[in-house]
Amino acid sequence: MISGSLIALTSSSAFGELSQLIQELPVFKERNARGHHMYSATLSQYAAYLASNGGDDVQDDLEQIMGDLTTTPTEKTALIKSRIGQGTFRDKVLLHWTCCAVTGFSDTSLLVASHIKPWKNSTNSERLDQWNGLLLSPNLDKAFDKGFITFDTGGVISLSPLFIEADKLGITSSMRIALKPEHEKYMGTCRSGRPHLADAN
Repeated sequence: MISGSLIALTSSSAFGELSQLIQELPVFKERNARGHHMYSATLSQYAAYLASNGGDDVQDDLEQIMGDLTTTPTEKTALIKSRIGQGTFRDKVLLHWTCCAVTGFSDTSLLVASHIKPWKNSTNSERLDQWNGLLLSPNLDKAFDKGFITFDTGGVISLSPLFIEADKLGITSSMRIALKPEHEKYMGTCRSGRPHLADAN
């Protein structure tokens, strides 16, 4: 049914389809009943996580933008480019960050303009706001997006206890980020609105 770890799935829609099939398996039904429905509860929790921010359903987001009758063609173009990591949002983020916000790595062609407040939870203006962005190396971007790391108000990194091989990606608990006050409203929303696994610390 799936090769590799179930939590490696990042598509909310793909996980939803697979979850239904898993719950029909006799072994799942037996263990779920014996475990007082903790298995089905876990699937539900992970589905909620993907739906809120963890998923990589870029295609779904692009279709939503295209189908939105309240935005102009120009706005749609800007949002589409922002969603796929190009265009106005990236340009605005680069005005503030000239290197990786955490490591100082300076080749911006290899860095990702990462949204602080998840795309799915943001308004169109928030999706294009430079202060809703961090310029990160790909490993930090993915770890942040998945909720394995976050940052406190002082810019100190917080690692999830589930992120057991962070050091292999060069991510350590001594890392910091220099946030501006304008970032804080998004970081606050990120911490409360995004189910960061790092919050378990």
